[in-house]
Amino acid sequence: MKKILVANRGEIALRIMKTARKMGIKTVAVYSEADRHSPHVKFADEAILLGKAPSSESYLDMEKIIKATTQSGAEAIHPGYGFLSENAKFAQMVRDNGITFIGPEPHAIEVMGNKLAAKDAVRAYDIPMVPGIEEAITDVKLAQKTAEDIGFPILIKAAAGGGGKGMRIVENMKELPEQMDRAISEAKAAFGDGSVFIEKYVGSPRHIEIQVLSDTHGNTLHLFERECSIQRRHQKVVEEAPSSVLTPKIREAMGQAAINVARACHYVGAGTVEFLLDEDHNFYFLEMNTRLQVEHPVTELITGIDLVEQQIRIARGEELEIRQEDLHIKGHAVELRVYAEDPLDNFMPSIGTLEVYRQPDGSGIRVDDGFEEGMEVPIHYDPMLSKLITYGKNREEAIQRMVEAIAEYKIEGVATTLPFGKFVFEHPAFTSGDFDTHFVKNYYSPEKLLDQFSEKGRIAALVGLKLFLEKQETLRLPEKTGSNWKLNRS
Repeated sequence: MKKILVANRGEIALRIMKTARKMGIKTVAVYSEADRHSPHVKFADEAILLGKAPSSESYLDMEKIIKATTQSGAEAIHPGYGFLSENAKFAQMVRDNGITFIGPEPHAIEVMGNKLAAKDAVRAYDIPMVPGIEEAITDVKLAQKTAEDIGFPILIKAAAGGGGKGMRIVENMKELPEQMDRAISEAKAAFGDGSVFIEKYVGSPRHIEIQVLSDTHGNTLHLFERECSIQRRHQKVVEEAPSSVLTPKIREAMGQAAINVARACHYVGAGTVEFLLDEDHNFYFLEMNTRLQVEHPVTELITGIDLVEQQIRIARGEELEIRQEDLHIKGHAVELRVYAEDPLDNFMPSIGTLEVYRQPDGSGIRVDDGFEEGMEVPIHYDPMLSKLITYGKNREEAIQRMVEAIAEYKIEGVATTLPFGKFVFEHPAFTSGDFDTHFVKNYYSPEKLLDQFSEKGRIAALVGLKLFLEKQETLRLPEKTGSNWKLNRS
């Protein structure tokens, strides 16, 4: 494998290319007109224009990506995450054209891409699952009967997708018909499939995921967990590894469950198995993401394993050189997704020019990004600017480094989630480890963020006044009872 086309953009495209270069592999970038001057385009050995800015005319156009791969002579495609990374049809098309897909088989993507099919696939392994209906439905009466059987509150979820779309929490029977209609409508709009399923709502859940690696020689291992409970709109914004609440016993049980999920669909490559952890530390299988995760750097930092390198090696048919007993958790890592979003306006996207863009630097700080000062933040794509990751010998050190790194990160021209990140990493619920996926609902509001700024401003003003008064006292001349000038005159 001498040349790889990276079918993505921004920070993940750049991240993949850096590992490929380290391995002596040439890279091909693809880009839309909006990304013509992006760092990933300049970093690659060659670059090919796909089309106009909309994803449908560029990064989601399968035919154009296959054509670009053939034109460049690349032997493999790395899809990154998002866009076509979990599209079974694309994975099959890549293979049909004699190109290596750096990811799992189309069958695994298809099975794990549907939450109900995924549950069916892993049922034989006796993996814990949240109580609920085992089939996709659109019938309100069947939903009502299911709710009666398992009890409220319940969760309605789109069978064909994720990211919080088509998801509704229902507290009582009266709300059910309306929330069911909304979930079906949203699922149709987002995934072209209105079928939903129902499960018991876990009241104080933590979102824990396990990183797995599987090769073509029958070896599967896990690289421990990531905690992803700090979310807004059911989407992650802060992650860490390891979790602050897992015991070694639970970690081993979840790790083995994740390995079994991977085996259930004959998985190959890097994947992530997601679980819910309830207040009593019972865990339940949620889904499997058949790709590299946004938050993979925290796992890399605590294990010393380059996951992109492992993906490439597995795709080349190599056997994993790592064994489960070789893996150990070392230190702690936390990550903040830096979005061009306004945390004072319900995290709405903030589009504009990066008038100032200066990264933090120093020991234990890593920034994965795809932007430079002066660039426009396009409206056509996900508004993530970068991932800010910090590492320390323990959780406290990693968090402290994150707070300092946030203070050093200078971005002007767009609103970002940096202030929200500071709010999270300094909040007692987070620093104590006593939080769940309801952190934003329970603790955060724009007013509290503004109060934090106001309080810091007040303290800064008081400190400034104190210093001024002290300096004034030091410089004040002693009072004199007489005047030498007058004496000299007489």
